[in-house]
Amino acid sequence: PEPGRCAHFVLRKRRFCRMVPAPGRRFCGEHGLEEEQNDRKRIPCPLDPKHTVYEDQLQKHLKKCNSREKPKPVYFVQDINAGLKDVAEIPEKQVPLSSLSIEELQNLIIKLKKASNGLELCLKEQILSHQALQEALNDPKNGESAFKHLKQQASILGNMEKLHLLGPGRCFVEFGAGRGKLSHWVDIALENVEGVQFLLVERATTRFKVDGKHKRRDSIFERLQVDIQHLCLNKVPILEKKKLPVVGIGKHLCGAATDLALRCLVESYTTCCDGEDEEPAPKRCRAAQTEVAPHKPAGNESTTDHKPVAGIVIALCCHHKCDWTHYVGRDFFKSVGLGPLEFHYFQRMSSWATCGMQETTSKASTSEDREDQTNDTEEHEQMLSRTESGSDTLQGILSVEERKEIGCLCKRLIDHGRIEYLQQQGYKAALQYYTESAVSLENVLLTAVPNPSLIPEPTI
Repeated sequence: PEPGRCAHFVLRKRRFCRMVPAPGRRFCGEHGLEEEQNDRKRIPCPLDPKHTVYEDQLQKHLKKCNSREKPKPVYFVQDINAGLKDVAEIPEKQVPLSSLSIEELQNLIIKLKKASNGLELCLKEQILSHQALQEALNDPKNGESAFKHLKQQASILGNMEKLHLLGPGRCFVEFGAGRGKLSHWVDIALENVEGVQFLLVERATTRFKVDGKHKRRDSIFERLQVDIQHLCLNKVPILEKKKLPVVGIGKHLCGAATDLALRCLVESYTTCCDGEDEEPAPKRCRAAQTEVAPHKPAGNESTTDHKPVAGIVIALCCHHKCDWTHYVGRDFFKSVGLGPLEFHYFQRMSSWATCGMQETTSKASTSEDREDQTNDTEEHEQMLSRTESGSDTLQGILSVEERKEIGCLCKRLIDHGRIEYLQQQGYKAALQYYTESAVSLENVLLTAVPNPSLIPEPTI
């Protein structure tokens, strides 16, 4: 063992324990039984069984255990962005897709095509780049997987620039931030711009964060460790104090997390800005009142009680993880004669758009890029491929191309519900391909900016 370290050899890790024992002892508290011959018993911690504690010290340990429930932050509001509150409308447990008969699956496909009829399903390509990433894109040290991430991030920034969202006096909120790479590149792009703040929303603790690269810069980075479902942006101290327009961003925001983020921005954040005693205005008008003209720099002139959302740019991902309870497009589904049952099967069928391509995606990842896995497109694609590509009833009836076409149709139908939701909230929303399918199979970007045509005329 190393000097001053525990003398217990951990067989599973093939090395000595690296904990520091108490003065005069050879073993740490975890492995002290090897040294002590008394009757003190160690038991698994009830908060986290991965470690043990002396039974007679359990109560003392529970007060300081790192796994204990910590006080909720001020911006935590239970289920504020959850969506559906009516328990009667929440769907019951559904039969797996593979258990349906051929006739039932064919009826679902007929419903899908009927609901999609007349929708704008051919998305335009908006594959852009940004000068901030040119050096990294030309760096030969980056592997294939890292290069793919850089191309996606460059296109996202290019689309943000085209929408005039890269400007001073704004707060960029990255949902599902992971390591914070997207915010990192936005900060690089705004190197000489003043009054920029970043909020990185991530419910899990994350390794290899890039936040430390910004300590010597003027921009402010703050992490919010909270589930988007419970995040009330109005109560985040930095937004309460500065009242800056918000730009919501995200790279591959899985399934229901996209719906939670949209509701967090355009409902709970926008409508909760007024005083509690004021009569709430209709959603369409309220969203329009908070509009910030996208071509104007949003500075400190925004001093009203309304805290605007200047724009939304989110790369979509994992439609098979969507949830009817959280889905923002429920009204659209109902308007075309669909409900929770069809939604359940469509979101499962959406994985057909990428299944059957495991060999392509599994080769793309290299060991040098493993640390990027928190926000890794390929990881998501491999996961859904393994879980969804197998024993469907239609496996021997539909070709791979037909299954892929149906899967893409399911994705676009779900996304169209999100577009209609944003339009009803007073936003000009659009979907576009922001990168090639060879770079990422999940290559659709959702963008939204306030719709100037919905700004109400001032009353005299």
